[in-house]
Amino acid sequence: MKQFDVVIIGAGIAGASIASEIGADRSVLLLEAEDHPGYHSTGRSAAFWTETYGGPRVQPLTSASRAFLDNPPADFAPTGFLRPRGAINIAQDEQRDLADQFLADFDGSGLTMDRWSWEEAIALVPDLKPIWKHAVYEPDCRDIDVAALHAAYLRDAKRKSVVLICRAPVSQITKNDRGWELIARDESYQATVLVNAAGAWADSIARLAGVQAIGIQPLIRNMVQIETDPPSSPDMPLVVGLDGSFYFKPESGGSYWLSPHDEIPSEPGDVAPDELSVATAIDRFEKALDVRVKRVSRKWAGLRSFAPDRLPVIGFDSAASDFFWFAGQGGFGIQTAPAAAKLARSVLLGQAPDESLNAVDAELYAASRFS
Repeated sequence: MKQFDVVIIGAGIAGASIASEIGADRSVLLLEAEDHPGYHSTGRSAAFWTETYGGPRVQPLTSASRAFLDNPPADFAPTGFLRPRGAINIAQDEQRDLADQFLADFDGSGLTMDRWSWEEAIALVPDLKPIWKHAVYEPDCRDIDVAALHAAYLRDAKRKSVVLICRAPVSQITKNDRGWELIARDESYQATVLVNAAGAWADSIARLAGVQAIGIQPLIRNMVQIETDPPSSPDMPLVVGLDGSFYFKPESGGSYWLSPHDEIPSEPGDVAPDELSVATAIDRFEKALDVRVKRVSRKWAGLRSFAPDRLPVIGFDSAASDFFWFAGQGGFGIQTAPAAAKLARSVLLGQAPDESLNAVDAELYAASRFS
C-alpha cells in the first residue's frame, strides 16, 4: 500500500491548485476519475474574470487572485493569464432598480464600476437595442486563459513531486488508525489527510468516507457559439443581463458565445446541451442585439456545483478533523483559484495566511459552518 501525507480527490482547477500549493510541503497524491483532468467543469468554463461575478461575498477571493493571475511567479508560468475585456451589465427601462442594487451591493468594495446610459453603452456595443436604458460598466473585467492556468497548476504540482493518477475513480474509502485507506483502480492508498476536491461529486465522496454530506448541488449551465450578421467585434466587452437571464461575449472569427445563465439541477455526471436552453439563449441574445443569427456553430454544457449558501467550502469537516473540504466553487472556481488555494493551504497546513488574503474572511468559507 502506497502512503501519502495527503490524497486529493479530483484534478480540476480545485484539486490542481491545492496540489500545487502544498506539494512542496507534503507528499501528495492527486486522483482523477477521468482520462484527463478538468473534463467536466474546468474544461467547460465561460473563461472570463470579473470581480462582481458570484456576488459581494465571493468578490474578496476574486480580487485577491488578480495579482497572481496578472503576474504569476516566474517558475509557475512565463506570462499572465488575463487579457483586457471589460464588461457591461445592462437593464431595461423598468429595471432601473437592478442597476441601482448592483452598484449598492459593491459599495465600499473599491471596485471600479461606472453607471452608463444606453448612449454611452453603444460606443462599445454598437448593436445594442435601445430598450436597454441602464448600464454599469466594469473596465477591469478580463478574459482568462483557463486551459493555461489549469495546465500551469498541474505542471507546478508535478515539479513539486505530486503524483497524478488519471482513470482512477475512488471506489472505497475506509478510516483506520493511520488515517484514510482509499481504493482507486484496484490499487490501495493510505493518507493522513483526505482532500475532497471532487466538484459535482463532493457529497458522494463525503458519503463514501462516512462523512456527512453538506448539500453540494450540481447545476447545468448551457453555452452556445453562434455566427451572426454583422459579426462580432473583437473589442466588444462581455455583456451581462442584470436580471440574470443571459450573458455573451465575442469569440474569435467574428462569432459570439452566449448563455441563458441557466441553472438546471442535475446528478453528477457528464452533461449534454439542452435544446430548449440553446433556443432560449438565442432568443434572449436577439432581444439584446440588433443582429441576425446565421447559425449555431457549437453548443456545450458544464456543471457548476454550489453549497446551500452558494459560497465555497474550504476547511476541515467539523466532525472529521482529517477530512478537508475544497468544493462548492460554483462558476467562480477559476477566477478565485489562486486565492482559494492559498487560503486552503493556510488552513490545511496550519500556517498564517498569505498577505494577499488580508481582505478575505476565512470564516465565511469554513466547512464548519455546516456543522
